[in-house]
Amino acid sequence: MKRALYVDTMIGTVGDGQIEKSHGGGKTYPGACVPGGMVQLSPDTVSGGDNGSGYNYCHNTIEGFSFNHMSGIGWYGDLGNLQVMPVTEDTDLRSGSNEEIPFRKGTVGWKSEFSHDNEKTRAGYYSVMLDRYKIFAESTTSEHAGFLRFTYPQDAEKKIIINLSRRIGGKADFQEVEILSNKKIEGHIKCTPAGGGFGHGHGGIFYDVYFVMEFSHPFINKRFFENEEFTDACQGEDLGLFLDFSKEITDPITLKCAISYVDIDGARKNFAAECENIDFDTMAENALEKWEEVFSCIKVSGTDEIDLKLFYTCLYHVLLDPRTMADVDGRYKINYEIFRDSDYKQRTVFSGWDVYRSEFPLLSIIRPDMVRDDINSLLKIAEINNSSFPRWELLGINAGCMVGDPGLIVLADAVTKGLNPYDIEKAYRVSKASSLCEKELDGKAFKSIRPDCKEYLDDCYVPEKLSDTLEYLLADYTMAKFAEITGKTEDAELFMNRANRYSENYNESLQFMAPRKEDGEFVFEEDRYDDDGTVESNIFQQSWFVPYDVKGLSRLFGEKRTIDLLEEFFERADLKSLWNDDYNHSNEPCHNITHYFSILGLPERTQYWTRRVQKEAYRTGAYGFCGNEDVGQLSAWYVLSALGFAQVCPADPKYYLNTPLFKDIEIKLDKNFHSCKVADTLTIKCDKNPLDFPYIKSVKLNGKEVTECFLTYEEITSGGEIIFELR
Repeated sequence: MKRALYVDTMIGTVGDGQIEKSHGGGKTYPGACVPGGMVQLSPDTVSGGDNGSGYNYCHNTIEGFSFNHMSGIGWYGDLGNLQVMPVTEDTDLRSGSNEEIPFRKGTVGWKSEFSHDNEKTRAGYYSVMLDRYKIFAESTTSEHAGFLRFTYPQDAEKKIIINLSRRIGGKADFQEVEILSNKKIEGHIKCTPAGGGFGHGHGGIFYDVYFVMEFSHPFINKRFFENEEFTDACQGEDLGLFLDFSKEITDPITLKCAISYVDIDGARKNFAAECENIDFDTMAENALEKWEEVFSCIKVSGTDEIDLKLFYTCLYHVLLDPRTMADVDGRYKINYEIFRDSDYKQRTVFSGWDVYRSEFPLLSIIRPDMVRDDINSLLKIAEINNSSFPRWELLGINAGCMVGDPGLIVLADAVTKGLNPYDIEKAYRVSKASSLCEKELDGKAFKSIRPDCKEYLDDCYVPEKLSDTLEYLLADYTMAKFAEITGKTEDAELFMNRANRYSENYNESLQFMAPRKEDGEFVFEEDRYDDDGTVESNIFQQSWFVPYDVKGLSRLFGEKRTIDLLEEFFERADLKSLWNDDYNHSNEPCHNITHYFSILGLPERTQYWTRRVQKEAYRTGAYGFCGNEDVGQLSAWYVLSALGFAQVCPADPKYYLNTPLFKDIEIKLDKNFHSCKVADTLTIKCDKNPLDFPYIKSVKLNGKEVTECFLTYEEITSGGEIIFELR
C-alpha cells in the first residue's frame, strides 16, 4: 500500500467551539493540496470565529471551496480567498455562514447541508455531496492551481457562484473581474488589515491574489452582485459573480484556476504551466504521487494501522508549510516590490514560536532543503525591511504573533548544523542587531522585534513578562552559539553570559520562576498555576523553559525536588486534554520536557512519558490533536519522537533518545546537505516490537555502543544503522 494512502486529512479538523472535554481544537483543513503548494483547495464551513482553517468538523453546512488556507492556526486566521460554490437555483446573495460580515436578517444564503459520511479524502483529493443541491463536488490541486469538478443532477439548473470578497477572519477590500470569454475569466483580489484577516487586522497582513479561471463548458449568463444586490459593475468592495450554465449539460462541469500573489501575468504563467492539457483525474493522481515521492524520505513499518495512519498524517502536516510563494517563473512579491528566486525557493507561512521546537529539528534531517529555503526566505525579508527576522511570517509580512525571536533561533540552529544562509555575515549582523535592539544597521534605520527597554538591555528581563524574558534568553543562547561557530568569541561570551542570567528570574519565596517589575521586585503570584506574565502557559509550565541548561535549572530547583516536580508535572496531567495546568501538550512551552529526564540521568522516565504522550495526546478522527496543530509543530513532535529522538534545545544539535514507535525505520539523507560519511540512508532497527517492549536496554550506532543518552546531528546525518535493544 502506498504510504500516501495512510494520510487521513480529517484528523484534527475540529475548530473553535464545540470542543470535547478531553480533545479537540486541531483546526486543520481536510481539503486538497500538494507538498508546500501555494494552493490549498478546501471546503469552508465558516468564515467567522476563531476557525483559522475555514473548516470546522462540528458544522453541518458548507459555504463553498476556496483556494488558499492555513492549517492548525488560531488568531482568527487569514486567506480563504476566491470561494466557489455550485448551486442549482438562484439563492440569497450571501454564503449564509460568514460571521464577520453583517447581512440582512432572515436570509438563508447559498450554503448547503452535508454529511461527514459523504466526505471522501486522501492526500491531494477531497469530495463531498452537497445535500441541498444534490451536487457531488470534488477538488484536487497542483502547486499553483486547483481543479474543481461538480456533478449536478441531470434535470437540475446548473449554476456556479464565485465569492470574491470572502476572506477568513474578515473580508477582502477590493475585487475586480474581467470576462475573457464565456469559458474564461481573470481577476484580482486585494486584502489589507482594514478588512481584517490575521488577528482581525492586528497582524497587519496585506496581499493581492490574481487568478485565471477556465470552465469546461460555456456559461450562458453572467450576473455580478455586490452587497446582496445584482449590479452591472465588475469591480467593487463586496463583489461576487453568478454564472448560469445550460441545463442540457449531461457531464460534470469543471473549472481550473491558477493563482499568483504577484500579478496577473504570474497567474497566466502558472495556469499555462499547470492547467493546460490536463484533466481532473490526472491532476489528482499527480498530487497523490507527489505526496508518495516526498514520503520516501521516511519509510516505517509496523503492524499497528493506527500508528501508521497517525505517523503519515503527521508527516503530511509537517510538509505542508513553509510553502512556496513564488510563481513558476520564480517571481514573488514582498511589500509590493517584485523579486525573483535565485538558488533557493522563497517560502512563506513561518509560525516561528511554534515550529523551532520540533518541526525544524525534524526538517533538518528529512528535508534540509526546506530549512535552507526558509532561513534564506527569512533573511531576504529582514534585508528588505532592515529589521529582525519575522516572528510569525505570512506572505513576507511579520504578523508579530506570539513572543521571542524565533527567526534568529531557527537560523542559528541551522548554522550549527552546517545549513548556512546565502550570506552568513549579513545574517549574523541582523541577528546581533536584533539581539542588542540596535537602531541602525549598515547605515540604515533598523527595527528590532526585541523590547527596547532598559531592564532587558541591562538586566536581561522584560518587566511583567516571564515568557518573553525566557524566550529572549534562549535566543541569546542561540546567538552565542552562532557567534561561536563564526569565530566571534567576544560576542559569544557576551550572549552566553546574558543567557545564563535566567536564574535571576527565580523567585525564592514562590520557588518557581516569576515575572519581575520595573524596579526588579517580583510580581506577586498566588501559586505556581498563576498565568500572570506568561503566554499559552502558566508559572509552573514556564518555569521549565531553560532547555539550554537543564542541569543548572535542576540545581536551582534542588535536584531531588526537580525529579519529584517533573513526575508530578506529568502524573497530574490529562494528556489528551485541550488544556492542563500541569504538562500541557496542546501548547508549545511544554514540548520536549519529556526528555529532561534523560538529561537528568533517568532515561527510562523519558521513554515512559514519551510513549504516554504519543498514545494519549494523538488519535485518529476529527478530535485527533489535543490542541491547535500549529502549522506542523504538533505533528512534528510526534514524527520526531516516533523516530526515536528529540532535539531539546536549538543550536545544541543533540537529539535525546527515546524508544522508537516502529520496529524498522529508514530515513533517506541528502548528500547536498548531509555528510553521509557512512551511508546515504539511516536505518533504525529495534530487536523487538517497541509496542510490547517500551524501554531501551542498549543502543548501537554502526556497531559501536552509544554511551550517552543522545546522538548528535552529525552522527545521525552521517548515515548507517542504529540498533535499539529493547526490554
